Amino acid sequence: MKYDFTSIMDRRGKDAIAVDALGAPGFAPGAPKEGFDAIPMWVADMNFPTVPTIPEAIIARARHPAYGYFSPTEEYFASIIRWHETRNGVTGLTKECIGYENGVLGGVVSALNIFCSRGDNVLLHSPTYIGFTHSLENNGYNIVHSPLVKDENNVWRMDFEDMEKKIVDNRVHAAVFCSPHNPCGRVWERWELERAMELYKKHDVMVVSDEIWSDILLGGHRHIPTQSVSEDARSRTVAVYAPSKTFNLAGLVGSYHIIYNPVLRDRVEKEASLSHYNSMNVLSMHALLGAYRPEGYEWVDELCQVLTANVDFACDFIARRFEGVEVSRPQGTYMLFLDCTRWCEAHGKSIEALQRAGWDVGVAWQDGRPFHGPCHIRMNLALPLSRVQEAFRRLDEYVFNA
Repeated sequence: MKYDFTSIMDRRGKDAIAVDALGAPGFAPGAPKEGFDAIPMWVADMNFPTVPTIPEAIIARARHPAYGYFSPTEEYFASIIRWHETRNGVTGLTKECIGYENGVLGGVVSALNIFCSRGDNVLLHSPTYIGFTHSLENNGYNIVHSPLVKDENNVWRMDFEDMEKKIVDNRVHAAVFCSPHNPCGRVWERWELERAMELYKKHDVMVVSDEIWSDILLGGHRHIPTQSVSEDARSRTVAVYAPSKTFNLAGLVGSYHIIYNPVLRDRVEKEASLSHYNSMNVLSMHALLGAYRPEGYEWVDELCQVLTANVDFACDFIARRFEGVEVSRPQGTYMLFLDCTRWCEAHGKSIEALQRAGWDVGVAWQDGRPFHGPCHIRMNLALPLSRVQEAFRRLDEYVFNA
């Protein structure tokens, strides 16, 4: 491969909660016992060096010793338009439809604030990304969960009958949609998106579509933007994106929305402006420009090949060696969502004890319960394959088959 996905980065002391937060109070995994190094497999960032054009762009801009007020450049908007045309087949996207968001979750909340009143019910699928839970509850919204269900092929699917019942019974008029889905890793098919959006149209439900994972596609799957499935979907949906998951830029902060409906766009931009904090960082703009160069396209293609191999290895290992652990092979993202119910029952162990056993040997995986997985663990596979292999060797020897 042209780019480096095999080197093991030492992230200690480099502003990475993935390693520096281990053992700290709160939601981080416990620190490993003596004799084991930490393998970060929890927080959703990657343990690969990003495409070199990003630090090159940041350094080139940083050499000029003035960092005052600025406006995003024409090339910023053109880069986003090219990216979506090339990777997602989007047509008709213009500069006017693109707006900065100080984080995808900030964009979600700004959109909900114009769709809803405090105390309103908002539909989400479960399992549910923990960031949705925190941001919606903190802003006074009630979450109504429609559980995803696994089909006969172990693929997570939307339950459209349950969705409609929840919408009607709870007078829901706003939904937060996750595409691809975190933590289940589903890349929705066109018919699924069409059916969901028809349901939202039928009951006049406005939609915020979080598509931050849209570049992380495994095994040849293709992302279909929610807004692209119909004219009505284009009009009723606020979509939020960022290069942060794709290129490991979360620490720089720089997301954006795509809103075709001019009335929604004006209202979202007004809502986002009220705090006076929704302003772009000049270096994050140059990071996006570095990411969306031709080298970035190549890098993402290689990344997806690497992540597909990691997922194949992990899922095959689980099927062979971890009896009682169930996982639906993700189609996108780099996360596994392990259902450990049968293993815990068979071994008389709690999910807390199982998680701790992994943490003790340096496998820093994440408690799945805040994601509404009652006996689940979320596991990040965005590491060099050698680290993934070592993590599973430890889990095999010291945890699941000890």
